[in-house]
Amino acid sequence: MSPKVATKQETKTALLEVGMEMMFEKGYTNTGIQEILNALSVPKGSFYHYFDSKENYAVEIIHHFDVTYAANLMRTLRNPQQTPLERLRTYCETSKATLAARECRRGCLIGNLSQEMADQSEVLRKELSKVMAKWRDMFAACIDEGQKSGEIKNNKSAQELAEFFSAAWSGAVMRAKTVQNTEPLDVCIDMIFGEILKA
Repeated sequence: MSPKVATKQETKTALLEVGMEMMFEKGYTNTGIQEILNALSVPKGSFYHYFDSKENYAVEIIHHFDVTYAANLMRTLRNPQQTPLERLRTYCETSKATLAARECRRGCLIGNLSQEMADQSEVLRKELSKVMAKWRDMFAACIDEGQKSGEIKNNKSAQELAEFFSAAWSGAVMRAKTVQNTEPLDVCIDMIFGEILKA
């Protein structure tokens, strides 16, 4: 077999990667299956060998994105070299730097798809909700650790603070994309770490 011939798993991964990039740039609705196939020179029949529908394809893209994102998030939130509050701030500052490097475009794929598709597809809404809950629980574990050490306020439960943290940051990212600067992120960081979390 020629080394240029991709395995089935390589083809599926390539389809997920290209689709993920296109949905980042254009959203679900404006991403066409034919455009993805053309980018990879993959026949249409091959696409439907891997995915039942465009909706099913988007579900797998969500899972594909989450694998890498959650792994990076876990590394940040469990970094033994930093305190829990420092880890949360690192997450925000790193996300801000990434968004600034992209000129406040793209944002977060999960957030983008949630804004676009939560009212349009119950299947996608449920998958996006699961991913968001998973990330929130990771933030909550970090906040709980900070509460136990006395570094983070305990006037609310770790779960409630994590819900607020996730919602506030997602909203700030959306605002930054809209105004095309990072000021909303700076305000959010100042509020979260100056007023909301710090004990």
